[in-house]
Amino acid sequence: MSVTFREVLSSQPLRVFSVLTFVVCAIVLVADGMDAQLLGIVAPIIIDEYGIDRGTFGFAMSAALVGFGLGSWSGGWLGDKMGRRWSLALAATVFSIGTIAASTSGDVWQMAFWRLISGLGFGSAYANAIALTGEWLPDRWRSVGVTTISVGTPAGGMVVSAMAPTLVENYGWRGSFVFLGILTFLVVGLIIAVLRDSPTFLLARGKLEEAKKAALKITNDAVDLVAESHDTDTASGSIGVLDRTNLRLNIGVGVAFTSATMVAYGILNWTTTILTARGFDFEQASYAVAIAGITSIFASIAAGLIIQHFGSKLTMTCFSGSLFATLVLLTIAMESMSEVPTDGERMLVVALIGIAAALFSASIASMYAIMTHAYPPSCRSAGIGFGIFMGRFGAIGSSGLGGWLLDIGSGSTVPFFAVLGVGALLISCAAFVVDRPIPPLRKA
Repeated sequence: MSVTFREVLSSQPLRVFSVLTFVVCAIVLVADGMDAQLLGIVAPIIIDEYGIDRGTFGFAMSAALVGFGLGSWSGGWLGDKMGRRWSLALAATVFSIGTIAASTSGDVWQMAFWRLISGLGFGSAYANAIALTGEWLPDRWRSVGVTTISVGTPAGGMVVSAMAPTLVENYGWRGSFVFLGILTFLVVGLIIAVLRDSPTFLLARGKLEEAKKAALKITNDAVDLVAESHDTDTASGSIGVLDRTNLRLNIGVGVAFTSATMVAYGILNWTTTILTARGFDFEQASYAVAIAGITSIFASIAAGLIIQHFGSKLTMTCFSGSLFATLVLLTIAMESMSEVPTDGERMLVVALIGIAAALFSASIASMYAIMTHAYPPSCRSAGIGFGIFMGRFGAIGSSGLGGWLLDIGSGSTVPFFAVLGVGALLISCAAFVVDRPIPPLRKA
């Protein structure tokens, strides 16, 4: 009897090769996060060396964000054409070279150029690592696995934050870039040696014999494989991301992902500024951001379990509504705070920021699970890349306009949080617009 690879995969216990694929893809995204976050950590040293102001250096800081958006879509498209494995290896090579080359930068514009190149690799690696992980995990582990590796980049940021002081002390900021770039080259070897394109992808490309060979990674029996059917199947075969059958999916993913990243970057980038203006000292404000980072990681992992059991419609509706309510409470707490905040007021604000971070991170992680589920194999990497690309608009928008919203408030945070509140509500588009939701486990 002919079966799809997903049926074979889901009918067996979790296999070693599936776990290895997950681990290697997670390592890639941790390396991605380390390379991506290094510039922000050593920025004060570079600014002093270049003798420029922080506003000018912002061009170098934002270049990676722009490259990330462009690389996620183009790299995802490449993954659908030449395979996730080789596209992932190429992406890691690109951001490794970009990281090493950044060490030679003599001014902010050279740094911006190399960070743009690195960003192309960052984005492509993200799209292909998530697609590859999802295709090698059985249904019962798929959402959890995807949401878990999505925290690889922030986890990498935490790792490099701990390593940076020692690296800079021993090698300087330039040597630190070279050190991390070389580490990433080692990851490229791991990708080539361990990872393989999934039979699901190979069958979608018409490569039956290669698919049968790859399937032996998780089963000892030769099986008669057929391509995975999908709601978008047409007589003409595979489709692209922008095919009309993906219209509602693209709109829902685009709006929800952009909105979630707008809230995330708005809070993460401006929390320190807001809190110090409200009477917190710098250490207390930084503590609030650290708490947000910790709750983000745990919530992203938990999101996979939640969406697996309750489905994406109910989950995303609850995340959206809860985030909106949290932002309303945070606004009230901020506006009613004393000029010299009491311990209770500070604890309340930090707790609300932590809850908000957990909710927007869970929403973003859930979007990866939705995209992995909803886009067909023929354009899955590009579909994930499209979502990430759209998310860059929210990230860049809130990073750039957040200060303006705070300025027009003349000391009030209401305009700032009002815009983020609208974004929180728009995350529900993932529930009401996307027409291929993840079903609850009992219905799957």
